Amino acid sequence: MEFQDVVRRRRMVRAFTDEPVSDESVRRIMRNALRGPSAGFSQGQAFLVLRGEEKERFHDLVRPWTARSARTAPVLVVPFAVKDAYLDRYAQPDKGWTDRGEEHWPVPFWYVDTGMAVLLILQTAVDEGLGAVYFGIGAEDVDAVREAFGVPADHEPIGAVAIGHGAEEGVSPGASPNTRGRRPFDEVVHFGRW
Repeated sequence: MEFQDVVRRRRMVRAFTDEPVSDESVRRIMRNALRGPSAGFSQGQAFLVLRGEEKERFHDLVRPWTARSARTAPVLVVPFAVKDAYLDRYAQPDKGWTDRGEEHWPVPFWYVDTGMAVLLILQTAVDEGLGAVYFGIGAEDVDAVREAFGVPADHEPIGAVAIGHGAEEGVSPGASPNTRGRRPFDEVVHFGRW
């Protein structure tokens, strides 16, 4: 599939068939997630891939509103941002900072870079002929997810991505793109100055 087709076809899929996703597709999706940018090559991301009983356990742990539309997808990926990887990396001699201070960072790149990895997951799913939806995990559910799956305390989930074969053509009924238009290019993109 051409890249522009991947970009145009990427959408949040909210209904899935029961058709399984091949191991080959899952591995390709996850290999691509690792290709995202990473400030200083800090590589402060980690991913928990869940299927079967583990996936059901996850859904039982989180509040129903967060995963209702994604429960039927056969694959679930939980991406984690690891701030300490960035703070440690930029305290190394080749980066010039002598401490791990967060005040050096204009924005928290550990979240930015992990978000870019999520976009690569979403785009690769499209390229594989699959559908995917990103959704949040409530703050009140994070500790339960960490405990249930042995996630280190310094790994912060930034949401989850459900992946499977889409059961709907086009945009899901009730989805925001059906009720809101895309902002005009000229209103959003400014060349040279505002």
